[in-house]
Amino acid sequence: MARVELQSVTKSFGQITAVKKADVVFEEGSFTTLLGPSGCGKTTILRMIAGLEAPSAGDILIGGRRINDLPIHKRNLGLVFQNYALFPHKTIGQNIAFGLKYRGVPKAEARDKVRQALEIVRLPGVEDRYPTQLSGGQQQRIALARAIVIEPDVLLLDEPLSALDANLREEMRVELKSIQHRIGVTSIFVTHDQSEALAMSDRIVVMSAGEVQQEGAPEEVYNTPATEFVARFLGAANLFDARVTAADDRLVELETAAFGRLTLPRDRAARLGDAGPARLVVRAEKLALSEAAAPPGTVSAAATVAAVDYQGQLARYFLQIGDSQAQAIQMIDGRPYPEGAEVTVSLRPEDCTALPPASPDGESGPTGR
Repeated sequence: MARVELQSVTKSFGQITAVKKADVVFEEGSFTTLLGPSGCGKTTILRMIAGLEAPSAGDILIGGRRINDLPIHKRNLGLVFQNYALFPHKTIGQNIAFGLKYRGVPKAEARDKVRQALEIVRLPGVEDRYPTQLSGGQQQRIALARAIVIEPDVLLLDEPLSALDANLREEMRVELKSIQHRIGVTSIFVTHDQSEALAMSDRIVVMSAGEVQQEGAPEEVYNTPATEFVARFLGAANLFDARVTAADDRLVELETAAFGRLTLPRDRAARLGDAGPARLVVRAEKLALSEAAAPPGTVSAAATVAAVDYQGQLARYFLQIGDSQAQAIQMIDGRPYPEGAEVTVSLRPEDCTALPPASPDGESGPTGR
């Protein structure tokens, strides 16, 4: 296991800057996800850590050692790719032992290590089969076994589940996290899938346009997004125009067109000043719909159901609240509210976050963390 550090790492391709002064720490033994849309720089960071790309500026450290100029075969990294990258003409045992062969591990010891790796990924006894004889999920486990058999300091995973179907993907993300937990290797996982990031990670690094927007535990990033990009990208979020009318060290009072006046704890509005415009962020599942009066301790507004997306146990409602539009996700028992229904929509102020308004480029700015 080893700690990985990016210190003001920048990567440019000609006139295009793919990564801008990234400062990130991947703690020893942690499972950290680089999350963001295509082109945000997450895979470029992974490739720089792997030694497949050289940073244009800044330093990369593994275990406190600067590795910028260290070739890939001397970094002791395990790599798992989206397409598995298994050799079709080699047996499973030969595929897994590939890295051991080039490290000069004796054959008898290599066989023991291959057997142990297969037991870890729960595929014992398949050494003599070929990749084409295994399912997609089994091939992905073999790719993982090949990466961990060399006992790497760091495990790098580049969207390894994206080629699997939905059900197998859910099964494999549980299995992958379980394996990482057992072997304890520092793991860096790249994905654009929010549910994967939330389900698997100890920490999430959200990226946009080459910059780190926010870094933190999944519940922190989800519940208290630092920018409008994070709020919109991670889950379904509603953003309402607001204005700060009063503030102190404990509370921030906001005025909104949609819900009137509400008061937030200061830690839910930490980036706001004592006055001026703001944006109120409310997760879709935190909006409650009812045909009765709103419960105590909430603020409410009258709304009309404009459309319904029925999802079995859940329904996603598209609402019109005065001049504002919103989404609500709610468990249902029986039939959902129909289109055109008049409902009361309510929220608890402590479930909201308030941010500064977005800059002209559409972001409320990175945190710098």
